[in-house]
Amino acid sequence: MALCTPTLLVYPLHRTLASISPSGFFLSCARFLGLRTWGRSINVLRSPVGSRVSSKRWNNGIIYFSLSDDLDSGNGTSVDGYVKKRNIVEHILLLRAKENLSDVEEKDMLDYLYTSQYQMSGIIAISLGRIECPNLDNFTHAVYMRFQRKEDLAKFYSNSYYSRILKEHVTPYCYGSISVDYESEVEDDIIPIFRRGEEFNYGVECMLLISISKTAPEHAVEDALASLWNLTLDFGSDIVQATQGCNLNVADSEYTHAAVMRFPSFEAFKIFTESPIYKDMWKLKFHAITGKALLLHFLVDPVGTELM
Repeated sequence: MALCTPTLLVYPLHRTLASISPSGFFLSCARFLGLRTWGRSINVLRSPVGSRVSSKRWNNGIIYFSLSDDLDSGNGTSVDGYVKKRNIVEHILLLRAKENLSDVEEKDMLDYLYTSQYQMSGIIAISLGRIECPNLDNFTHAVYMRFQRKEDLAKFYSNSYYSRILKEHVTPYCYGSISVDYESEVEDDIIPIFRRGEEFNYGVECMLLISISKTAPEHAVEDALASLWNLTLDFGSDIVQATQGCNLNVADSEYTHAAVMRFPSFEAFKIFTESPIYKDMWKLKFHAITGKALLLHFLVDPVGTELM
């Protein structure tokens, strides 16, 4: 319980993390409290099974990672041993539910949001749940969706079915919301793209919204975010998947960047966030360039079950 502190913060942020590479495609975030709640996820990703990142190189602003183990063809690697990447678009919806929201109403709201993937094309991954830790912005529920292209996201926003879900099954139960969208990269393979895999049925979905100061020097931003990205690589299997990017949603521009990170367990989260290396990096690299950050998390479990 001691980890549960307000998640809308000004510096120092001791348990917030963000990672953006110079190319603007990678960001990691993590925050977790050991409470159990209702949450769901289609699936999640790890780097190709049996592989470990052993080195990296830069080329025209793009980072490539070499793998230490042999991989079968079709695991998303190119002939020169470097991981191929594919662009994807991430969508975050944060909701403020009314205080008198009943369990039945909550289930109705989340069920309709979750099953929207079956009624509309374009959504390739989804997770959602009740936010565990109180925050100063009073967000109570979070929804994460992934799309293949920006065009798919645009069609999603204009879809009449989704508009009806919001009108009939979300707005009556909530008094406010924000959306953040960003483009990122994942390995070009089914598992990372669609966030599939048995070992990722359980976990913690972490969402970080961060506001970089307008006066922050570009080189300082790149240095800080690249340092954090390198740190996430060092933790290997303790991080399932992480993406980040600049906020594309001009309607909700309070936060300049956003990230989603999946941890396989609370223990993995704790190892990462309590690392002295992480704390020192955050203090030295991010303190001077960040205005505020909103860090949220919820538990997920296999589709069709609930955590009691």
